[in-house]
Amino acid sequence: MATIEPSRTDPFLPSGRPFTIDDLLEFPDDGNRYELFNGSLLVSPAPTVLHQLAISNVMFALRSAAPPDLVALTAVNLRVSEKDYYIPDVVVVPRSALRIRQLMFAPQDMLLAVEVGSPSTKMLDEDLKAKAYEKAKVPVYWRIELDEGPVLYVHELNGDTYEPPVAHKAGTTVKLTKPFPVSIDPSQFVE
Repeated sequence: MATIEPSRTDPFLPSGRPFTIDDLLEFPDDGNRYELFNGSLLVSPAPTVLHQLAISNVMFALRSAAPPDLVALTAVNLRVSEKDYYIPDVVVVPRSALRIRQLMFAPQDMLLAVEVGSPSTKMLDEDLKAKAYEKAKVPVYWRIELDEGPVLYVHELNGDTYEPPVAHKAGTTVKLTKPFPVSIDPSQFVE
């Protein structure tokens, strides 16, 4: 990893060390999404309208099917370690994990993490995020690729690793059972 040396006037870059969650809490609210992978800073621009529509439609589908003890949320902070921090587009957590003024969730709170792909995040979502959620033992990871139709890729944890993802194409209703029963046609993500 290349270390970025900060200028004397830049209070947001650490000097000669990996980024930490404490560093991120000092960043300005500038519309970018800041995440950490092993102390390396990942920056994504604000999502497009199509990306936001897909997130809203995923949320609606999950909230409509969720049992009362589970809740779907969007853009929550997931703290895996001091140097690993992610912001999934959508998650499902137990209601019992919700706390007033909660800033972060732990991996054991996650029953499902969802990432909606975009041109700027496709490689991260397909590779890095899948490995990160697998390592954090998130039981189910959905990756939605809008530019493919859309296609819903479902990764399920089997022991310590994800099974190869199962692809579900637009135009076909799929009945998923984890984290709870839900029927989804990936085409509804962009309607």
